[in-house]
Amino acid sequence: MADFRLEAETRTEFGKGSARRTRRAGRVPAVLYGHGQDVVHLSLPAREFAAALRNGGSNVLLTVVLEGKEQLALTKAVQRDPLTRVHEHVDLLVVRRGEKTTVDVPIVIVGQPAPDSIPNHQLNTVSIEADATKLPESIEVDVTGRQAGQGITAGDLVLPTGSTLITDPEALVIGFLGAPTAEALEAELAEAEAEAGIEREESDEAAEGAGEGDVVPEPLDQGSGESMDAAENSTDD
Repeated sequence: MADFRLEAETRTEFGKGSARRTRRAGRVPAVLYGHGQDVVHLSLPAREFAAALRNGGSNVLLTVVLEGKEQLALTKAVQRDPLTRVHEHVDLLVVRRGEKTTVDVPIVIVGQPAPDSIPNHQLNTVSIEADATKLPESIEVDVTGRQAGQGITAGDLVLPTGSTLITDPEALVIGFLGAPTAEALEAELAEAEAEAGIEREESDEAAEGAGEGDVVPEPLDQGSGESMDAAENSTDD
């Protein structure tokens, strides 16, 4: 697991106004804590921090350089603007090489399940304890050939060497559902429309059978029993 080096600066002003000025200057407000030391208020370069998260994942290991001193840290909480996705604040946890720490690791599905089987994600992350300098970016789960009705629990996951599972081993991570048939989807749609009071229009074929402007041939006059030729001859006479 690579670590990323970030040059930090001490913050002496606090509050919303100070935080906005920090972000306008291209930096992210942050706090650094852990191992019994006092909380340190600092700022990180926004672009470099975003690149570290993008390339190292949510559990990226950072080397924070503050006033010439280096400190290893993990991101424990990241606040982002819901619209702009700009990083607004970061909590950093001090760690040391060789020590164990607990983190939530994302689950990534690989492979294809059996035909007509759909994976149903129950847990997006699982908690593990691992060396702070050897944290995985994600845990892959191979679903190749899995059938509807089967499931993969946390205890089934293949963890990195030296890691310990913290999540309940019996917790369902991925279940597998049967793909719905076209008839089932149609019935579900019809039921939903009925509950909403929506009436379906006639199909095109039905509409064609009862469309306006259709020409209907008039029945022949069979009352006299005379042929058209006889009628014409009678007229000539």
